[in-house]
Amino acid sequence: MSVPSAAVAASQQVSTPASTPVSTPSQADLLDFVRRTAADPDLIASLPLDPEGRTWVRLEGPGGSEAWLIGWPPGTGTGWHDHAESVGAFVTAAGELREHSLAVRLPADGWKTLELTDDVDRSRHLPAGKGRSFGRHHVHEVLNESADRHAISVHAYYPPLPQIRRFSRSGPILRLEQVEQPEDWQ
Repeated sequence: MSVPSAAVAASQQVSTPASTPVSTPSQADLLDFVRRTAADPDLIASLPLDPEGRTWVRLEGPGGSEAWLIGWPPGTGTGWHDHAESVGAFVTAAGELREHSLAVRLPADGWKTLELTDDVDRSRHLPAGKGRSFGRHHVHEVLNESADRHAISVHAYYPPLPQIRRFSRSGPILRLEQVEQPEDWQ
């Protein structure tokens, strides 16, 4: 998950309807959690929204996962990034989001620039109630393309994010720009 410096962070952690799994949460468990959480109208309405920067509140996720409720002002996005060794899921709770992703697993280390082939780009339109799960090293960017409406989403990751790699993209060239640690966004 990306957290730009202009975003406003809420300082409290919010309890959510987390199930009590007896084992490590799977992608399906995370997707079920974010769907149920996104369907909680009181929780969604409680998120403070900012007209310019993303806002977020950390949630209690299932089985020790890291979860977030995120508000997206019109025209904002994450930029290209991955979630390192974590699996994850997210669902749009209000408004609409678009996800652009790469259908290729990138090397974990040892590179700064890669040339992508023509057939790796994917795009998903995610209106309220829609979402997806993803595996380790999933590279994507998430956008609120609306010119006038906020979007809100729920995200969960397991294990809790050890790092986020940020990328720039120019045509087929993907360049590693930065590696963020948890202290950079929490």
